[in-house]
Parts: sequence; structure tokens; C-alpha cells
Amino acid sequence: MKSTIEELGPTRVRMAIEVPWGDLDHAFGEVYKELGKQVRIPGFRPGKVPNRVLDQRIGRPVVLEQVVQHAVPEVYSEVIRENQVRVLGQPDIEVTRLDDGDTLAFTAEVDVAPQLELPPLEDLAVTVDDVEVTDEEIDQQISVMRERFSMLTGVERPAQDGDFVSIDLEAKLDGEVLEDGSTTGMSYEVGSGNVMEGLDEAVRGLSADESATFQTALLSGPNSGQMADVTVTVRSVKEKELPALDDEFAQTASEFDTLEELREDVRTRLARTKVIQQGAQARDKLVEHLLETVEVPMPETLVEREVEWRNRAFERELQQAGMDWDAFLQMSGVENREAYDSEQRKNVEEAVKTQFILDAIADAREVTVDNDDLSAQIMAQAQRNRMSPEQYAQQLQQSGNIAEFVADVRRTKTLAQLLEQTTITDASGNTVDLEALRPKTVQAPAEETAAGETAEAPAEDEDIAVQAVATEAAEGATEDTEDVSKA
Repeated sequence: MKSTIEELGPTRVRMAIEVPWGDLDHAFGEVYKELGKQVRIPGFRPGKVPNRVLDQRIGRPVVLEQVVQHAVPEVYSEVIRENQVRVLGQPDIEVTRLDDGDTLAFTAEVDVAPQLELPPLEDLAVTVDDVEVTDEEIDQQISVMRERFSMLTGVERPAQDGDFVSIDLEAKLDGEVLEDGSTTGMSYEVGSGNVMEGLDEAVRGLSADESATFQTALLSGPNSGQMADVTVTVRSVKEKELPALDDEFAQTASEFDTLEELREDVRTRLARTKVIQQGAQARDKLVEHLLETVEVPMPETLVEREVEWRNRAFERELQQAGMDWDAFLQMSGVENREAYDSEQRKNVEEAVKTQFILDAIADAREVTVDNDDLSAQIMAQAQRNRMSPEQYAQQLQQSGNIAEFVADVRRTKTLAQLLEQTTITDASGNTVDLEALRPKTVQAPAEETAAGETAEAPAEDEDIAVQAVATEAAEGATEDTEDVSKA
């Protein structure tokens, strides 16, 4: 088999491949075997029809077409594997020569990962915000706690912001009552603005058993976007009473005896959260620095495909929510669809560039992924998706995304290693130690075996299903399977 690779640009190649007829024996065998099961010819048992008879009955051109369809994907995969070509997406195939008994030749054009020139990565430095907890932030947290212990008391006065009212809603379109736009006994906080536009203005000033009618645009359902007449009737008005801010409140809301002790605990927890945010900020700034300093050619086909995939997925989510694009744009405050698409494309390009850069750094530093890396990531993703590690592992297997998962783990590991070697300081010039952010692992005590030898106790989080997926992923992770896109 002969193959040549021509660079059409920094992110696209054309492969010209010639296959000697003898290398097609396997493809011919598979095609004839399948045709023999399908074709019924008098005098021959199924599966026992000679090849020459099949050629005569079906036609040699049809046989050759199926051989090409069978052979080309296998040959193409072998060429990219032998030449270590990192392809992105599916190729455009064109058969250029098919001489029966002599040669099969075809070309394959495909997007590939670009070769990047990396800058020096030894003296990286980023600056993050100071860890500063203000009294206002503490007051805000204490206020949230007070809200949890508040009481609602009925009042004989018109509703105002902050009150909780029980309301009935009836929506009409062209005089007809909309069942999906009507409800009774709904609890609503006046001034929250989280139900429909115009409701707050209508409810303010109403007392129990008083009504008001206003117009608003329907946000969901078959009549989404149309203006409806909505009548709101207030059934009761209750005001919220907050507990006094004193030591008694601290004892009720926490394990502390005094309000001062409670405030100090809130300060400590806020500071810990901000230290974690420093780590996330350092990571984001490091990625931002890499995007600014590394020139990354963009494969336009890949970007277009990813944007299209994301839009289709989001449109399905909108349909499930009973919304269309106009309703979403109005709710999100986006100027128009063009502005949304522009922001979406920018996000996709940054994501693709980041993956290319991290892959290049991982190659340069020969970063590998082992079972421990994969197991830890499965545990983390399972927790993030609120499912058990076993469920997440099974989902990963069933979706066929193991190779993509391995590539993501490798990039995450590469970024973590790069962050460890980056000098991180806060705005005041103090060095930030990310080691303090790492979770501490307690080693289980060793157990003594019957022979008197000691054996390490298994880790509590170790799971057979998780380890199975991790092993399968590690064994199946080859360099040419690092996918940059879900599409």
C-alpha cells in the first residue's frame, strides 16, 4: 500500500492512497460472504454460491462498489494510525482509480490538529485577587440565615414589596381563558419579579380579595410571545418578620453561643471559599495567558460543526421548556440572534484553541493518563452530576465517549501540572500556595494477613465498575483518538 500526505493548510491535509489488489482479499471475502447469505440461486445452498456466479448474477460493478465501501474505511484508519495523523471529524473521500484486478486508489481530505509552536513555559506567573472578607459580605450571609428563620404573619393592609401574597391568576387571549395560564392559591413574594412581567405592578397596593388586570407577553406554550390579559386576585397578604439579631438568634441558627462567634465563623468560611476561588482564578488566567501567547490556526469546518451541534442541542432544550428563540432572547437580555451566535462562536473557538494548546503541551511533556487519574475524574464527575460513580461509569461506556473522556482527563492533568509550576501572587504581592487547596487523603491502616505479612487496605472509594472503565479507557486511549469536538 502506498500513501502520501499533502498539507492543504495548517489544519487540513489530503491523503492519496493506493491499494494493491491483493490487499483487498479480506474485503472481497467479507462482501462475498454477505452476498452469499442474501442471494438465493437455484441449485446452490445459501452461503455456498461460488464467487463467479455471484459476479454474474449481481454484476461485477456492484460487487466492486461494496468492496470499496468495505475496504476504504479500514485502509484509511490504518494510514492515519501508521502516520500518527490526528484527524478531526470525518474525511471527504473520493475514489480516483478502480482497476479491476490491479489497483484501488482514493483520496481523503480531512481536518487535522495543527502543529503549534509553544512559548517557554518555565517562568509563568499570574496575579489573583486578594482574600478579603468585608463586613458587608458577612452581613449578607447573616441576612440569609435570618431569612431561614423568618415568620409570616397575616396583615390587614395593601400588599407591598417583601410581602408574601396568595394569589389567583387567570389569563385570557382574545377573550378565551387559557388553562395553562391560570392557577389558584399560588404563593408569591411581591417585588421578586420571577413569574411574569407586570405582576408586581398589579399586585402592589392590593388588599385581600381585590383584583387587577394587566397585559403581558406569554413566555411559553403554543401562544408564546402573544399579549394576554391577566387578572390577578389577592387572597391574603402576609408580611415577613425576621428574628432579632442577637445572641439568642446565634444559638438558634448555629452551634455558637454569641452573635460575635457566629460572625467570626462566617468570616472564616467566606475566607476559605475565596481561597478556593483564587485557585480557579489562577487557572482561568493561566489559560487566558496561553490563548494570548500561542498562535492557533482554526479549522473552520470543526468550529462550524461544533456551533451547529450546540445550537441543535439548545433548541431541543428550548422546545422541552415550551420556548422559542425570541422568548429566550427576551428573557436573557441578548440583543438579537446575531449577537447570540457571535458570542457562541467566540466561546467555541476559545474552547477549541484551549484544547489544542493543552494537547500540544501534553505531547511536549509526555503527559500520560493512568487508572488513578481516570478513577479520580470519574468520582469527581459523578459527584458533579449527582449520580453514583457506578452510574456515571456505565453511562460513559454506553455513550461510547471513553476516548473523549481520556483526552479531557489528559488535558486537565496537563493544566494542573502547569499550574503547579506557575508563580501565583495576590494583588498585594503575597505568594498563593495552591497546595493548601488540595484535599487531604487519609491512608487506611495496613491489615495483617494470615501469614503474618501486612497488606494495604483497599481505598474506601475504590469501586469495581469505576476501575473497569478506567482500565478500559487507559487501554483504549491512543494518540489518534483525541477528539476536540462532540460533533
